[in-house]
Amino acid sequence: MPFSYARTIHFPDTDAAGVVFFANYLAIAHEAYEEALAAAGINLRTFFTDTGTLVPIAKSEAEYLRPLVCGDKVRVTVTPTQLTPHSFELRYELIRLGLAEKLAARLRTEHICITSTTRERCLFPPALSAWIQGG
Repeated sequence: MPFSYARTIHFPDTDAAGVVFFANYLAIAHEAYEEALAAAGINLRTFFTDTGTLVPIAKSEAEYLRPLVCGDKVRVTVTPTQLTPHSFELRYELIRLGLAEKLAARLRTEHICITSTTRERCLFPPALSAWIQGG
């Protein structure tokens, strides 16, 4: 089941044209990812040090469908899917709220699980695996 995260677009999210700067869509998506992990009971402060794993982004893509501006209310949905025993993807939809909800952007990030010491691929820690499987 996708996780939903509500957010308001703020002035620092925008560029000189007054719309969300393209890279900030990924920053907003990452906020939603962190909130999804926290809602699943994963303590981000200690998770990586306690498990000895890192989960870097190996690939990202974005499709910008409608501009978002300062003051817009958005809902970000996050849907995790396991790809391999060591990797997963997150699909995001940013939906502009209002009288008529409109899909503003679709994003995708691909993550790989590695050890913090050797940087070799490793299996997901149990809590992360449970979150991915529940998505």
